[in-house]
Amino acid sequence: MGGLREVAAPFVVPGPSGVAVRDRLKGLSATDERVLRLVGGHLGSLASRDLKARCAAGPDHDSEQWAERKRALTQESSSRWAGAITKASHHQWALARRGHLAHIHGLQAAVRTITHRLSLPVGEKGSKGTPGGYRSRQEWFVKTRRLHVLADRLEAARAEWAAGVVRVVRGGKQLLNTRHHLDAAQLTEPEWRRRWQAGRRFLQADGESGKRYGNETVRVTPDGEVSIKLPAPLAHLANAPHGRYVLTARASFAHRGEQWRDRVTSNRAVAYRIHEDPVRGRWYLTASWTLPPAVTVPLAAARARGMVGVDTNADHLAAWRLDAHGNPVGAPLRFGYDLSGTATHRDAQVRHALIRLLHFAKRHNLAIGVEDLDFAAAKLREKHGRRKRFRKLISGMPVSRLRARLVSMAAELGVPVLAVDPAYTSRWGAQHWQQPLASQNKKATRHHAAAVAIGRRALGHPIRRRTAPPRDDRSDRRGHRTVQARPDARGREEPRPRIPGTRTRSVSPDAERKRATRASRTVRDTRSDQAWVQDPLLLTD
Repeated sequence: MGGLREVAAPFVVPGPSGVAVRDRLKGLSATDERVLRLVGGHLGSLASRDLKARCAAGPDHDSEQWAERKRALTQESSSRWAGAITKASHHQWALARRGHLAHIHGLQAAVRTITHRLSLPVGEKGSKGTPGGYRSRQEWFVKTRRLHVLADRLEAARAEWAAGVVRVVRGGKQLLNTRHHLDAAQLTEPEWRRRWQAGRRFLQADGESGKRYGNETVRVTPDGEVSIKLPAPLAHLANAPHGRYVLTARASFAHRGEQWRDRVTSNRAVAYRIHEDPVRGRWYLTASWTLPPAVTVPLAAARARGMVGVDTNADHLAAWRLDAHGNPVGAPLRFGYDLSGTATHRDAQVRHALIRLLHFAKRHNLAIGVEDLDFAAAKLREKHGRRKRFRKLISGMPVSRLRARLVSMAAELGVPVLAVDPAYTSRWGAQHWQQPLASQNKKATRHHAAAVAIGRRALGHPIRRRTAPPRDDRSDRRGHRTVQARPDARGREEPRPRIPGTRTRSVSPDAERKRATRASRTVRDTRSDQAWVQDPLLLTD
Protein backbone atom coordinates (compact mmCIF):
# COMPACT_ATOMS: atom_id res chain seq x y z
CA MET A 1 0.00 0.00 0.00
CA GLY A 2 1.44 3.34 -1.04
CA GLY A 3 2.21 6.00 1.53
CA LEU A 4 2.34 3.62 4.53
CA ARG A 5 5.45 3.12 6.55
CA GLU A 6 6.85 -0.33 7.18
CA VAL A 7 5.49 -1.97 10.32
CA ALA A 8 8.09 -3.44 12.66
CA ALA A 9 7.77 -7.04 13.80
CA PRO A 10 6.47 -7.75 17.33
CA PHE A 11 8.89 -8.95 19.99
CA VAL A 12 8.83 -10.32 23.52
CA VAL A 13 9.75 -7.61 26.04
CA PRO A 14 12.65 -8.68 28.30
CA GLY A 15 12.17 -8.58 32.04
CA PRO A 16 13.53 -5.95 34.44
CA SER A 17 17.24 -5.80 35.16
CA GLY A 18 16.96 -4.76 38.81
CA VAL A 19 14.73 -4.46 41.87
CA ALA A 20 14.22 -1.60 44.35
CA VAL A 21 12.21 -1.83 47.57
CA ARG A 22 11.61 0.87 50.16
CA ASP A 23 10.87 0.88 53.88
CA ARG A 24 10.25 3.66 56.37
CA LEU A 25 12.73 4.13 59.20
CA LYS A 26 10.37 4.42 62.15
CA GLY A 27 11.46 5.40 65.63
CA LEU A 28 14.48 7.54 64.76
CA SER A 29 15.70 9.63 67.63
CA ALA A 30 16.58 13.31 67.41
CA THR A 31 20.26 12.37 67.54
CA ASP A 32 19.83 9.95 64.66
CA GLU A 33 18.21 12.60 62.48
CA ARG A 34 20.91 15.12 63.35
CA VAL A 35 23.65 12.66 62.42
CA LEU A 36 21.94 11.74 59.15
CA ARG A 37 21.61 15.41 58.23
CA LEU A 38 25.25 16.10 59.05
CA VAL A 39 26.55 13.10 57.11
CA GLY A 40 24.23 13.73 54.16
CA GLY A 41 25.13 17.43 54.04
CA HIS A 42 28.86 16.76 54.16
CA LEU A 43 28.72 14.09 51.44
CA GLY A 44 26.34 16.26 49.43
CA SER A 45 28.87 19.11 49.36
CA LEU A 46 31.52 16.65 48.16
CA ALA A 47 29.13 15.33 45.48
CA SER A 48 28.43 18.87 44.24
CA ARG A 49 32.14 19.62 44.00
CA ASP A 50 32.83 16.34 42.20
CA LEU A 51 29.96 16.88 39.76
CA LYS A 52 31.38 20.30 38.92
CA ALA A 53 34.76 18.72 38.19
CA ARG A 54 33.15 16.02 36.05
CA CYS A 55 31.19 18.56 34.00
CA ALA A 56 34.31 20.67 33.52
CA ALA A 57 36.20 17.65 32.14
CA GLY A 58 33.53 17.09 29.47
CA PRO A 59 33.78 14.27 26.91
CA ASP A 60 37.59 14.17 27.26
CA HIS A 61 37.35 12.64 30.73
CA ASP A 62 39.54 9.54 31.20
CA SER A 63 40.39 7.00 33.86
CA GLU A 64 43.31 9.03 35.20
CA GLN A 65 41.09 12.01 35.95
CA TRP A 66 38.58 9.67 37.55
CA ALA A 67 41.27 8.25 39.85
CA GLU A 68 42.44 11.75 40.75
CA ARG A 69 38.93 12.83 41.69
CA LYS A 70 38.46 9.70 43.78
CA ARG A 71 41.74 10.26 45.66
CA ALA A 72 40.72 13.84 46.47
CA LEU A 73 37.37 12.69 47.87
CA THR A 74 38.88 9.81 49.86
CA GLN A 75 40.78 12.22 52.09
CA GLU A 76 37.52 13.84 53.26
CA SER A 77 35.32 10.74 53.42
CA SER A 78 36.44 7.18 52.67
CA SER A 79 37.37 5.13 49.63
CA ARG A 80 33.91 3.56 49.41
CA TRP A 81 32.06 6.86 49.81
CA ALA A 82 34.37 8.36 47.17
CA GLY A 83 33.58 5.52 44.76
CA ALA A 84 29.83 5.99 45.25
CA ILE A 85 30.08 9.77 44.72
CA THR A 86 32.16 9.56 41.54
CA LYS A 87 29.89 6.89 40.10
CA ALA A 88 26.80 9.01 40.80
CA SER A 89 28.49 12.01 39.13
CA HIS A 90 29.16 9.95 36.01
CA HIS A 91 25.55 8.81 35.82
CA GLN A 92 24.22 12.33 36.34
CA TRP A 93 26.52 13.77 33.68
CA ALA A 94 25.53 11.04 31.21
CA LEU A 95 21.82 11.68 31.89
CA ALA A 96 22.27 15.40 31.28
CA ARG A 97 24.19 14.62 28.09
CA ARG A 98 21.34 12.45 26.77
CA GLY A 99 18.82 15.13 27.67
CA HIS A 100 20.88 17.72 25.80
CA LEU A 101 20.90 15.53 22.69
CA ALA A 102 17.12 15.03 22.93
CA HIS A 103 16.73 18.82 23.17
CA ILE A 104 18.76 19.25 19.96
CA HIS A 105 16.63 16.68 18.16
CA GLY A 106 13.46 18.47 19.28
CA LEU A 107 14.76 21.81 17.99
CA GLN A 108 15.71 20.22 14.66
CA ALA A 109 12.25 18.73 14.25
CA ALA A 110 10.61 22.07 15.07
CA VAL A 111 12.79 23.93 12.57
CA ARG A 112 12.01 21.39 9.84
CA THR A 113 8.27 21.61 10.49
CA ILE A 114 8.17 25.42 10.44
CA THR A 115 10.36 25.61 7.33
CA HIS A 116 8.08 23.18 5.50
CA ARG A 117 4.88 24.98 6.49
CA LEU A 118 6.32 28.39 5.56
CA SER A 119 7.17 27.09 2.09
CA LEU A 120 3.51 26.26 1.39
CA PRO A 121 0.88 28.79 0.34
CA VAL A 122 -1.25 30.29 3.09
CA GLY A 123 -4.33 28.22 3.76
CA GLU A 124 -3.21 25.09 1.89
CA LYS A 125 -4.44 21.91 3.52
CA GLY A 126 -2.06 19.20 4.56
CA SER A 127 -2.05 15.54 3.60
CA LYS A 128 -1.76 12.42 5.71
CA GLY A 129 1.20 12.78 8.02
CA THR A 130 2.25 16.13 6.51
CA PRO A 131 1.02 19.47 7.88
CA GLY A 132 -0.28 22.11 5.53
CA GLY A 133 0.32 25.83 5.30
CA TYR A 134 -0.55 28.34 7.98
CA ARG A 135 -4.08 29.67 8.19
CA SER A 136 -3.43 33.39 7.85
CA ARG A 137 -0.76 35.87 6.86
CA GLN A 138 -0.50 37.04 10.47
CA GLU A 139 0.28 33.50 11.71
CA TRP A 140 2.72 33.05 8.84
CA PHE A 141 4.58 36.23 9.88
CA VAL A 142 4.71 35.21 13.55
CA LYS A 143 6.12 31.81 12.62
CA THR A 144 8.88 33.41 10.55
CA ARG A 145 10.05 35.21 13.69
CA ARG A 146 9.81 32.04 15.75
CA LEU A 147 11.88 30.21 13.14
CA HIS A 148 14.75 32.64 13.71
CA VAL A 149 14.46 32.18 17.49
CA LEU A 150 14.56 28.38 17.23
CA ALA A 151 17.43 28.50 14.75
CA ASP A 152 19.49 30.59 17.18
CA ARG A 153 18.69 28.17 20.02
CA LEU A 154 19.67 25.23 17.84
CA GLU A 155 22.98 26.82 16.92
CA ALA A 156 23.77 27.55 20.58
CA ALA A 157 22.78 24.02 21.63
CA ARG A 158 24.99 22.48 18.95
CA ALA A 159 27.92 24.64 20.06
CA GLU A 160 27.45 23.54 23.68
CA TRP A 161 27.20 19.91 22.57
CA ALA A 162 30.46 20.17 20.64
CA ALA A 163 32.14 21.77 23.65
CA GLY A 164 30.74 19.14 26.03
CA VAL A 165 28.80 21.64 28.15
CA VAL A 166 25.92 20.22 30.21
CA ARG A 167 23.58 21.90 32.69
CA VAL A 168 22.87 19.99 35.89
CA VAL A 169 21.22 21.20 39.10
CA ARG A 170 21.64 19.03 42.18
CA GLY A 171 18.32 19.17 43.97
CA GLY A 172 16.26 19.82 40.86
CA LYS A 173 15.79 22.79 38.55
CA GLN A 174 12.11 23.04 39.38
CA LEU A 175 12.78 23.39 43.09
CA LEU A 176 15.49 25.95 42.36
CA ASN A 177 13.08 28.12 40.36
CA THR A 178 10.47 27.79 43.10
CA ARG A 179 12.73 29.91 45.31
CA HIS A 180 11.73 32.97 43.25
CA HIS A 181 7.98 32.17 43.42
CA LEU A 182 7.38 31.20 47.04
CA ASP A 183 3.99 32.92 47.18
CA ALA A 184 2.70 31.03 44.14
CA ALA A 185 4.04 27.75 45.58
CA GLN A 186 2.52 28.58 49.00
CA LEU A 187 5.84 28.01 50.74
CA THR A 188 7.82 29.95 53.26
CA GLU A 189 11.56 30.44 53.00
CA PRO A 190 12.38 27.93 55.81
CA GLU A 191 10.08 25.30 54.24
CA TRP A 192 11.72 25.74 50.88
CA ARG A 193 15.16 25.60 52.52
CA ARG A 194 14.38 22.26 54.16
CA ARG A 195 13.29 20.78 50.82
CA TRP A 196 16.36 22.17 49.08
CA GLN A 197 18.75 20.75 51.64
CA ALA A 198 17.00 17.36 51.61
CA GLY A 199 17.28 17.19 47.83
CA ARG A 200 21.01 17.95 47.85
CA ARG A 201 22.04 15.44 50.51
CA PHE A 202 24.00 12.34 49.49
CA LEU A 203 23.39 9.15 51.46
CA GLN A 204 23.71 6.25 49.03
CA ALA A 205 26.20 3.40 48.86
CA ASP A 206 26.87 0.81 46.18
CA GLY A 207 26.71 -2.87 47.05
CA GLU A 208 29.78 -5.10 47.23
CA SER A 209 29.45 -8.81 46.56
CA GLY A 210 31.31 -10.95 49.04
CA LYS A 211 31.37 -8.33 51.77
CA ARG A 212 29.48 -8.72 55.02
CA TYR A 213 25.74 -8.36 54.36
CA GLY A 214 26.49 -7.10 50.84
CA ASN A 215 27.52 -3.55 51.80
CA GLU A 216 30.32 -2.17 53.96
CA THR A 217 29.23 1.50 53.88
CA VAL A 218 25.52 1.26 54.73
CA ARG A 219 25.07 -2.12 56.42
CA VAL A 220 21.68 -3.66 57.17
CA THR A 221 21.63 -6.95 59.05
CA PRO A 222 18.97 -9.62 58.43
CA ASP A 223 17.19 -8.60 61.64
CA GLY A 224 16.97 -4.96 60.41
CA GLU A 225 19.80 -3.17 62.23
CA VAL A 226 21.04 -0.19 60.14
CA SER A 227 24.58 1.15 60.58
CA ILE A 228 26.52 3.75 58.61
CA LYS A 229 30.25 4.15 58.07
CA LEU A 230 30.93 7.78 59.03
CA PRO A 231 33.22 9.99 56.92
CA ALA A 232 36.58 10.86 58.40
CA PRO A 233 35.67 14.44 59.53
CA LEU A 234 32.58 13.10 61.37
CA ALA A 235 34.14 10.02 62.95
CA HIS A 236 33.73 11.54 66.43
CA LEU A 237 29.95 10.97 66.15
CA ALA A 238 30.34 7.17 66.10
CA ASN A 239 28.48 5.10 68.69
CA ALA A 240 29.85 1.73 67.51
CA PRO A 241 33.36 0.33 66.84
CA HIS A 242 35.31 1.05 63.64
CA GLY A 243 33.79 4.52 63.12
CA ARG A 244 30.22 3.35 62.57
CA TYR A 245 26.92 4.82 63.72
CA VAL A 246 24.00 2.49 64.47
CA LEU A 247 20.48 3.86 64.09
CA THR A 248 17.80 3.10 66.65
CA ALA A 249 15.24 2.38 63.93
CA ARG A 250 14.88 -1.09 62.40
CA ALA A 251 14.31 -1.86 58.73
CA SER A 252 11.84 -4.56 57.69
CA PHE A 253 10.98 -4.71 54.01
CA ALA A 254 7.41 -5.93 53.65
CA HIS A 255 7.67 -6.24 49.86
CA ARG A 256 10.29 -8.76 48.63
CA GLY A 257 11.54 -9.10 52.18
CA GLU A 258 12.45 -12.75 51.73
CA GLN A 259 14.47 -12.01 48.60
CA TRP A 260 16.33 -9.20 50.36
CA ARG A 261 17.01 -11.37 53.41
CA ASP A 262 18.38 -14.17 51.24
CA ARG A 263 20.80 -11.76 49.54
CA VAL A 264 22.18 -10.19 52.72
CA THR A 265 22.46 -13.57 54.40
CA SER A 266 24.55 -14.92 51.51
CA ASN A 267 26.62 -11.66 51.35
CA ARG A 268 25.47 -10.69 47.87
CA ALA A 269 25.61 -7.05 46.74
CA VAL A 270 22.76 -4.76 47.86
CA ALA A 271 22.83 -0.97 47.33
CA TYR A 272 21.14 1.35 49.84
CA ARG A 273 19.89 4.92 49.81
CA ILE A 274 18.66 6.92 52.80
CA HIS A 275 16.55 10.01 52.09
CA GLU A 276 14.18 12.33 53.91
CA ASP A 277 10.68 13.44 52.96
CA PRO A 278 10.64 17.00 54.36
CA VAL A 279 6.91 17.45 53.73
CA ARG A 280 5.93 14.51 55.94
CA GLY A 281 9.00 14.61 58.15
CA ARG A 282 9.85 10.94 57.49
CA TRP A 283 13.02 9.04 56.64
CA TYR A 284 13.13 6.14 54.19
CA LEU A 285 15.59 3.39 53.31
CA THR A 286 15.67 2.05 49.73
CA ALA A 287 17.40 -1.23 48.92
CA SER A 288 18.19 -2.21 45.34
CA TRP A 289 19.97 -5.04 43.60
CA THR A 290 20.42 -6.38 40.09
CA LEU A 291 18.66 -9.43 38.71
CA PRO A 292 20.26 -12.09 36.54
CA PRO A 293 19.17 -12.01 32.90
CA ALA A 294 15.89 -13.90 32.68
CA VAL A 295 15.24 -16.43 29.94
CA THR A 296 12.88 -14.80 27.46
CA VAL A 297 9.88 -16.85 26.40
CA PRO A 298 10.03 -17.71 22.67
CA LEU A 299 7.63 -15.78 20.49
CA ALA A 300 5.80 -18.91 19.33
CA ALA A 301 5.31 -20.11 22.91
CA ALA A 302 3.92 -16.73 23.98
CA ARG A 303 1.36 -16.86 21.15
CA ALA A 304 0.29 -20.46 21.73
CA ARG A 305 -2.61 -19.91 24.15
CA GLY A 306 -3.89 -16.60 22.84
CA MET A 307 -3.44 -12.94 23.60
CA VAL A 308 -4.92 -10.00 25.50
CA GLY A 309 -4.66 -6.92 23.29
CA VAL A 310 -4.34 -3.73 25.36
CA ASP A 311 -4.86 -0.19 24.12
CA THR A 312 -3.38 2.53 26.37
CA ASN A 313 -5.49 5.66 26.88
CA ALA A 314 -5.40 8.74 29.07
CA ASP A 315 -7.83 7.39 31.67
CA HIS A 316 -8.18 3.63 31.10
CA LEU A 317 -6.80 0.49 29.51
CA ALA A 318 -9.06 -1.02 26.85
CA ALA A 319 -8.48 -4.76 26.42
CA TRP A 320 -9.96 -7.72 24.58
CA ARG A 321 -9.12 -11.40 24.72
CA LEU A 322 -8.20 -13.17 21.45
CA ASP A 323 -7.66 -16.84 20.75
CA ALA A 324 -4.62 -18.22 18.93
CA HIS A 325 -6.28 -17.60 15.52
CA GLY A 326 -6.91 -13.89 16.24
CA ASN A 327 -10.65 -14.14 16.94
CA PRO A 328 -12.08 -11.97 19.75
CA VAL A 329 -13.40 -14.05 22.65
CA GLY A 330 -15.80 -12.93 25.35
CA ALA A 331 -16.68 -9.36 26.26
CA PRO A 332 -14.47 -6.25 26.09
CA LEU A 333 -12.52 -5.28 29.19
CA ARG A 334 -11.88 -1.86 30.68
CA PHE A 335 -9.42 -1.07 33.48
CA GLY A 336 -9.77 2.55 34.52
CA TYR A 337 -7.45 4.81 36.49
CA ASP A 338 -7.54 8.42 37.68
CA LEU A 339 -4.38 10.46 37.05
CA SER A 340 -5.42 13.49 39.07
CA GLY A 341 -3.96 14.32 42.46
CA THR A 342 -0.55 13.60 43.88
CA ALA A 343 2.15 11.45 42.29
CA THR A 344 1.60 8.75 44.91
CA HIS A 345 -2.11 8.60 44.08
CA ARG A 346 -1.41 8.41 40.34
CA ASP A 347 1.13 5.65 40.82
CA ALA A 348 -1.31 3.66 42.95
CA GLN A 349 -4.02 4.03 40.30
CA VAL A 350 -1.70 2.73 37.59
CA ARG A 351 -0.61 -0.24 39.69
CA HIS A 352 -4.22 -1.13 40.54
CA ALA A 353 -5.25 -1.12 36.88
CA LEU A 354 -2.24 -3.20 35.85
CA ILE A 355 -2.68 -5.83 38.55
CA ARG A 356 -6.28 -6.42 37.47
CA LEU A 357 -5.12 -6.84 33.88
CA LEU A 358 -2.33 -9.22 34.90
CA HIS A 359 -4.64 -11.30 37.08
CA PHE A 360 -7.01 -11.74 34.13
CA ALA A 361 -4.14 -12.80 31.83
CA LYS A 362 -2.70 -15.13 34.47
CA ARG A 363 -6.09 -16.73 35.16
CA HIS A 364 -6.58 -17.61 31.48
CA ASN A 365 -2.87 -18.35 30.79
CA LEU A 366 -2.56 -15.64 28.15
CA ALA A 367 0.13 -13.25 26.99
CA ILE A 368 -0.33 -9.47 26.84
CA GLY A 369 0.13 -7.42 23.68
CA VAL A 370 0.82 -3.69 24.05
CA GLU A 371 1.98 -0.90 21.79
CA ASP A 372 5.59 0.23 21.81
CA LEU A 373 4.55 3.87 22.23
CA ASP A 374 6.81 6.91 22.18
CA PHE A 375 5.20 10.34 22.03
CA ALA A 376 8.48 12.29 21.95
CA ALA A 377 7.88 13.45 18.38
CA ALA A 378 4.10 13.83 18.71
CA LYS A 379 4.36 16.37 21.57
CA LEU A 380 5.98 19.03 19.41
CA ARG A 381 4.34 22.41 19.67
CA GLU A 382 4.96 23.12 15.99
CA LYS A 383 3.29 19.90 14.87
CA HIS A 384 0.08 20.28 16.90
CA GLY A 385 0.18 23.97 17.75
CA ARG A 386 -3.56 24.67 17.66
CA ARG A 387 -4.59 21.24 18.93
CA LYS A 388 -3.94 22.05 22.56
CA ARG A 389 -6.43 19.49 23.79
CA PHE A 390 -4.69 16.72 21.84
CA ARG A 391 -1.26 17.81 23.05
CA LYS A 392 -2.50 17.80 26.63
CA LEU A 393 -4.02 14.36 26.10
CA ILE A 394 -0.86 12.67 24.85
CA SER A 395 1.29 14.52 27.39
CA GLY A 396 -0.87 13.20 30.22
CA MET A 397 -0.69 9.57 29.16
CA PRO A 398 1.63 7.67 31.54
CA VAL A 399 3.33 5.71 28.78
CA SER A 400 6.73 5.20 30.36
CA ARG A 401 5.30 4.57 33.84
CA LEU A 402 2.83 2.03 32.49
CA ARG A 403 5.48 0.27 30.47
CA ALA A 404 7.96 0.03 33.35
CA ARG A 405 5.31 -1.09 35.82
CA LEU A 406 3.80 -3.62 33.44
CA VAL A 407 7.13 -5.26 32.61
CA SER A 408 8.22 -5.57 36.26
CA MET A 409 4.84 -6.81 37.54
CA ALA A 410 4.38 -9.24 34.63
CA ALA A 411 7.82 -10.73 35.26
CA GLU A 412 6.78 -11.59 38.83
CA LEU A 413 3.62 -13.36 37.67
CA GLY A 414 5.27 -15.07 34.69
CA VAL A 415 3.05 -13.37 32.10
CA PRO A 416 4.79 -12.73 28.73
CA VAL A 417 4.50 -9.20 27.34
CA LEU A 418 4.72 -8.59 23.58
CA ALA A 419 5.39 -5.14 22.14
CA VAL A 420 4.03 -4.27 18.69
CA ASP A 421 4.43 -1.37 16.32
CA PRO A 422 1.66 1.19 17.04
CA ALA A 423 1.31 2.18 13.38
CA TYR A 424 -2.33 2.46 12.25
CA THR A 425 -3.75 0.29 15.05
CA SER A 426 -6.46 2.78 16.06
CA ARG A 427 -7.41 3.64 12.49
CA TRP A 428 -7.49 0.10 11.11
CA GLY A 429 -9.07 -1.28 14.26
CA ALA A 430 -11.99 1.14 13.96
CA GLN A 431 -12.27 0.44 10.22
CA HIS A 432 -12.30 -3.34 10.34
CA TRP A 433 -13.43 -4.30 13.85
CA GLN A 434 -15.56 -1.68 15.60
CA GLN A 435 -18.78 -2.34 13.66
CA PRO A 436 -18.49 -6.17 13.51
CA LEU A 437 -17.92 -6.34 17.27
CA ALA A 438 -20.96 -4.24 18.14
CA SER A 439 -24.27 -5.90 19.03
CA GLN A 440 -27.52 -5.12 20.79
CA ASN A 441 -26.12 -6.19 24.17
CA LYS A 442 -22.66 -4.67 23.96
CA LYS A 443 -21.17 -1.67 22.23
CA ALA A 444 -17.54 -1.81 21.20
CA THR A 445 -15.66 1.48 21.34
CA ARG A 446 -12.85 2.47 19.02
CA HIS A 447 -10.42 1.80 21.86
CA HIS A 448 -11.60 -1.82 22.14
CA ALA A 449 -11.34 -2.15 18.35
CA ALA A 450 -7.77 -0.88 18.61
CA ALA A 451 -7.11 -3.47 21.33
CA VAL A 452 -8.24 -6.22 18.93
CA ALA A 453 -5.94 -4.82 16.24
CA ILE A 454 -3.02 -4.78 18.68
CA GLY A 455 -3.71 -8.35 19.75
CA ARG A 456 -3.90 -9.60 16.16
CA ARG A 457 -0.63 -7.89 15.29
CA ALA A 458 1.00 -9.43 18.37
CA LEU A 459 -0.22 -12.86 17.24
CA GLY A 460 1.28 -12.35 13.79
CA HIS A 461 -2.05 -11.94 11.96
CA PRO A 462 -3.04 -9.04 9.72
CA ILE A 463 -5.47 -6.58 11.24
CA ARG A 464 -8.00 -7.17 8.43
CA ARG A 465 -10.45 -9.98 9.11
CA ARG A 466 -10.18 -11.46 5.59
CA THR A 467 -7.83 -11.03 2.70
CA ALA A 468 -9.03 -10.11 -0.78
CA PRO A 469 -10.17 -13.01 -2.98
CA PRO A 470 -8.06 -14.13 -5.97
CA ARG A 471 -8.14 -11.95 -9.03
CA ASP A 472 -9.46 -14.50 -11.50
CA ASP A 473 -11.91 -16.55 -9.42
CA ARG A 474 -12.79 -17.55 -5.86
CA SER A 475 -10.94 -20.86 -5.81
CA ASP A 476 -7.85 -21.66 -3.82
CA ARG A 477 -5.63 -21.55 -6.87
CA ARG A 478 -3.56 -18.69 -5.42
CA GLY A 479 -3.80 -19.78 -1.81
CA HIS A 480 -6.41 -19.95 0.89
CA ARG A 481 -8.71 -16.93 0.84
CA THR A 482 -9.14 -16.43 4.59
CA VAL A 483 -6.57 -15.74 7.25
CA GLN A 484 -8.61 -17.04 10.18
CA ALA A 485 -6.91 -20.44 10.08
CA ARG A 486 -3.51 -21.58 8.93
CA PRO A 487 -3.16 -24.05 6.05
CA ASP A 488 -2.11 -26.82 8.45
CA ALA A 489 -5.05 -26.25 10.84
CA ARG A 490 -7.41 -29.19 11.10
CA GLY A 491 -10.96 -28.75 9.95
CA ARG A 492 -10.43 -25.44 8.25
CA GLU A 493 -12.58 -26.55 5.27
CA GLU A 494 -15.33 -28.19 7.35
CA PRO A 495 -18.79 -26.66 7.94
CA ARG A 496 -19.24 -24.16 10.71
CA PRO A 497 -20.18 -25.50 14.17
CA ARG A 498 -23.82 -25.76 15.13
CA ILE A 499 -25.00 -22.53 16.77
CA PRO A 500 -28.06 -22.94 19.01
CA GLY A 501 -31.01 -20.77 18.12
CA THR A 502 -34.04 -20.71 15.87
CA ARG A 503 -33.19 -20.77 12.19
CA THR A 504 -36.59 -21.69 10.60
CA ARG A 505 -40.18 -21.73 11.75
CA SER A 506 -40.55 -25.48 11.42
CA VAL A 507 -37.30 -26.77 12.93
CA SER A 508 -36.52 -26.42 16.62
CA PRO A 509 -33.11 -25.04 17.66
CA ASP A 510 -31.89 -28.35 19.08
CA ALA A 511 -33.30 -30.65 16.39
CA GLU A 512 -30.94 -32.57 14.13
CA ARG A 513 -30.87 -31.11 10.65
CA LYS A 514 -31.08 -34.19 8.48
CA ARG A 515 -32.85 -32.68 5.45
CA ALA A 516 -30.02 -30.23 4.87
CA THR A 517 -27.78 -32.98 3.50
CA ARG A 518 -30.39 -34.66 1.29
CA ALA A 519 -31.31 -33.79 -2.27
CA SER A 520 -34.88 -32.73 -3.03
CA ARG A 521 -37.22 -35.49 -4.29
CA THR A 522 -39.76 -33.19 -5.95
CA VAL A 523 -39.67 -32.04 -9.55
CA ARG A 524 -40.34 -28.49 -8.51
CA ASP A 525 -37.19 -28.25 -6.36
CA THR A 526 -34.91 -29.98 -8.85
CA ARG A 527 -32.04 -27.82 -10.08
CA SER A 528 -32.63 -26.49 -13.58
CA ASP A 529 -29.08 -27.17 -14.71
CA GLN A 530 -29.44 -30.92 -14.26
CA ALA A 531 -30.03 -33.09 -17.38
CA TRP A 532 -31.05 -36.71 -17.91
CA VAL A 533 -28.33 -38.93 -19.29
CA GLN A 534 -29.09 -42.44 -20.58
CA ASP A 535 -26.37 -45.03 -20.31
CA PRO A 536 -25.46 -46.69 -23.63
CA LEU A 537 -26.70 -50.23 -24.28
CA LEU A 538 -24.30 -53.00 -23.61
CA LEU A 539 -23.16 -54.84 -26.72
CA THR A 540 -23.51 -58.56 -26.21
CA ASP A 541 -23.00 -61.50 -28.43
